[in-house]
Amino acid sequence: MSAKMNSALSSYSDYGYNSEIEYADPHRLIQMLFEGALKRISFAKGAMQRKDIAGKGKYISQTIDIVGGLSASLDMENGGEISQNLASLYDYISRRLVTANLENSEEILNEVSDLLRDVKTAWDAINVTSEEAVEVATETKVPETMEQTAQAVEKIEETPATKPVKPAKPVNARANRALKAYSS
Repeated sequence: MSAKMNSALSSYSDYGYNSEIEYADPHRLIQMLFEGALKRISFAKGAMQRKDIAGKGKYISQTIDIVGGLSASLDMENGGEISQNLASLYDYISRRLVTANLENSEEILNEVSDLLRDVKTAWDAINVTSEEAVEVATETKVPETMEQTAQAVEKIEETPATKPVKPAKPVNARANRALKAYSS
């Protein structure tokens, strides 16, 4: 885990979320960062509407820290084109957040929120367990033929099982800052 992610986690834990961070797997930690970024964007929009310049700046700054933590969590060596694309997207989002702050633009915050929500939705879909696949396969209807049974088994086998993951530990200041921004 990178320094940015560690900073985010540390900050997050400063606000009473120690147990959630301590027992969360790396996948959940990333989900928490997405949730925190989206929450901060909402707070920034509210601050804009109230003409609270300091509050707007604080929440946008926290969102930029969280996006930095998301960027720092990318595995550029093994992630290939996906990691490169996400790094570019996170860079774009950070620049747009700065512009939103300077121009006092809710429209830009909405754009950034939509982008983050799209990536979060994809990220949330990654962690489907085999049990969930069985549930989905059996929910639709009970197979009546051998062919339907084979298709249900194929669905289950194609769904990657999640392995138990050792809880992540904060490893760097940037990740700690991102989670601090998430929790404040």
